[in-house]
Amino acid sequence: MSVHTLTAARLPFADLAVPVAPSGPWQESAWLLVAVPLVSAAVLLLAGRRSDRWGHWLGVAASAASFVIGALILVSLLQAPVGERVVEVDLFDWISAGQLTLAAGLRLDPLSLTFVMLVTFVGSLIHVYSVAYMDADVDRRRFFAYLNLFVAAMLLLVLADSFVLLFMGWEGVGLASYLLIGFWNHRTEYAVAAKKAFIANRVGDLGLLIAMMAMFATVGALDFTSVFGAVGSMDTSTATIIGLALLLAACGKSAQFPLQSWLGDAMAGPTPVSALIHAATMVTAGVYLVVRSAPIYEAAPDAQLAVVVVGAITLLFGAIVGCAKDDIKKALAASTMSQIGYMMLAAGLGPVGYAFAIFHLVTHGFFKAGMFLGAGSVMHGMNDQVDMRRFGGLARYMKITWVTFGLGWLAIIGVPPFSGFFSKDKIIEAAFMPVAGAEWRAWLFGSVVLIGAGLTAFYMSRLFFMTFHGEKRWTTAAEGAEQHPHESPRLMTWPMVVLAVGSVALGGLLSIGGVFTTWLEPVVGHTEHADPVLPIPVIMASTLVLVLLGAFLAWRQYAASTVPQVAPAGSALTRAARRDLYQDEVNDAVLVGPGAYLTRSLVYGDRQVVDGAVVGVAHVTVGIAERVRKLQNGYVRSYAATMLAGAVVLLVVVLVTRI
Repeated sequence: MSVHTLTAARLPFADLAVPVAPSGPWQESAWLLVAVPLVSAAVLLLAGRRSDRWGHWLGVAASAASFVIGALILVSLLQAPVGERVVEVDLFDWISAGQLTLAAGLRLDPLSLTFVMLVTFVGSLIHVYSVAYMDADVDRRRFFAYLNLFVAAMLLLVLADSFVLLFMGWEGVGLASYLLIGFWNHRTEYAVAAKKAFIANRVGDLGLLIAMMAMFATVGALDFTSVFGAVGSMDTSTATIIGLALLLAACGKSAQFPLQSWLGDAMAGPTPVSALIHAATMVTAGVYLVVRSAPIYEAAPDAQLAVVVVGAITLLFGAIVGCAKDDIKKALAASTMSQIGYMMLAAGLGPVGYAFAIFHLVTHGFFKAGMFLGAGSVMHGMNDQVDMRRFGGLARYMKITWVTFGLGWLAIIGVPPFSGFFSKDKIIEAAFMPVAGAEWRAWLFGSVVLIGAGLTAFYMSRLFFMTFHGEKRWTTAAEGAEQHPHESPRLMTWPMVVLAVGSVALGGLLSIGGVFTTWLEPVVGHTEHADPVLPIPVIMASTLVLVLLGAFLAWRQYAASTVPQVAPAGSALTRAARRDLYQDEVNDAVLVGPGAYLTRSLVYGDRQVVDGAVVGVAHVTVGIAERVRKLQNGYVRSYAATMLAGAVVLLVVVLVTRI
C-alpha cells in the first residue's frame, strides 16, 4: 500500500504549487472506512439469529467507527497545505486484461471527504434512530446488516480513484437499496417497489457502462487521473457522448427526469431507509458523479447544458408533485427529487456552481434526513398512519418532533438564518449568472429556480401545517378509530435534535469567509463569478417574497381553514400531480409497452422462423426417408425388377449419347 499526492498538472482546474507527498497513518488506513461496515454486514448476515440480541449495536458501532476514521483523515488533510489535499492511496493491483491495467485505490480529497463525513455522521444518527424504530421487528439484525452494506458501498463509491471501482460501489448501493426498500417483501407492493427502483437504476447503469467504454476506447485507461488528464486532447463529440452517458447514470441514481419514477414508490421501505438513502446518500450519488467528472463537462458544453436542463425540469416536476401528495413520506420524496434538481442544475452551471451544488447537498442531507426521521416519529405515534389528512394538531402532543421538524422546514424553504438560506440561495444567484455571455439562459434558469423556491415554500408549509397544526383529524380511513399520538423514545428524538441543530447552524458556519467553497477548490478549482443579470439584493428579496407568499398560502389553506379528510377532486393539474404527472403511464407507453411488444415479437420470430426452419428441415428429412424406405421391402423380385429398370435406363442413356 502506498500514499501519494497528485501534482498540480494532474489536478483538474487547480493552479497549485507542486506538493510533497505526505504519508500519514490515517491516510494509509483509509481502506478501513469501507472495510469496517462491510465486515460488520458480513458478520450480521452469517451469524444469523445468534446475533439478534446485539447485532443492531454492532451495526451502530461499525458506522460510528467509520465516522471516527473519516474525521481523523479529515483533520490530517486540513493540516496539509492546500496543494497537498488530493491524495491517492494505492491498495493493490486489481485488473490486468489486454491493454487495461488498473490498480484498486482510494482518492482522498475535499470532495470525497465531504461525502465521507456526511454519509458516516448522518448515517450513524440514522443507525441509532433505527435501534428504537425497528425494536419490534424480528429481523432487526438483518436490517442493520443491510444498512452497513449500504454505508460500505456508498463510501466505496465516493472514495474510488477510478470509474471501475466507482462502478463497484455504484452497484453495491443499488443492491443495498433494493434489499432495504423491499425489506418487508412479504407485502407484494413493497417487493414491487424494490424491483421498480432496481430496474430504473439499471437503466442508468447502462449509461455509466457506455461512458466507461467510450473512455477506454479514447484514452485507454479508466482511472480518474488518466481520464481527466486526457480531456484536453479529447474531441468535443467524444466528450459530449461521455458526458451525456454519465448524465444518464446520474439521472437513474438521483431520480432525475426522465428516470425519476422509482423514488416515490421507494417509500415502501422502513422510514430510516428513506432518511438514509433518499435524503443524504444514494440520491446524491448522481450529483457527486457529475461534479467529480467536471473536467469532462468543461470540454462538452452541450452535455453541460443538458445537466442544467435536466435539473431545471426535475426541480419543477418534484415541486408540482409535492404540492398534491397527502402521504407524508411521498411528499418528502417529491421534495427530495426537487432539491436534487437544484443541485444538478448548479452542477451543470460549471465552475460557478460546482461548490454550491455540494454545499446544498450537505445542508440538505441534514434537514431532509431530520424531516424523514420526523415523519417516522409521527408514524410511530400514529400507528403507522401516513395520510396527512388524518393528522392535524400534533404539535401539542409531539413537541420535540414538532420543533425539530419545524426547524428543518424553515431550513428547506430558505428562511434566514437557517441552513437552506445560505446554500439554496447561492444556487439561485448562480442561476442568474450568464454563461458564455448567454443572458437568456440566465433569465430562463434564474426564473425557474425562483418559481421552484416559491413552490417549495408552499408544499413544505402545506406538509408542516397539515401534520402539526389545524384541527385534529385522528381517525383511520378503515375503522374510524381515534388515534392516541405520543412522543417517540429518546433513541429516536436525540438524532432528530442533532440533525435539527445542523439545519439551523450548518449553512451559516460553512459560509463564514467562504470556508466551504475554499475547501473544495483543490478539486473544483477557483473561478471569479460573473455578476448576475439582476442585482444580488433584488434576487434575495424576490426569493424571500416568494417564500413568504408560498408559506402564507399554505397557512391560509391548511392551518387557518378546515382540511377535508377526503381529498377533493381538484383541478386537472392537481389530479395529474397526485399521479406523479403520469410518469408511470408515460413509462408504460414509451418503454414497458413497446418493450413487451418487442419481446413478444422476438419470441414469435424465434418460434415461427428459427424453430420453424429447424422443424421444417426435420419434417422434409422424415418425409424423404419415409418414401425411400418403401423401396427397401425385402423382396428379391422387387430388387431384380429395380436392377432391370436401372439397366434399361443406362442402356437408353448410352444409346442416346452415341446417336
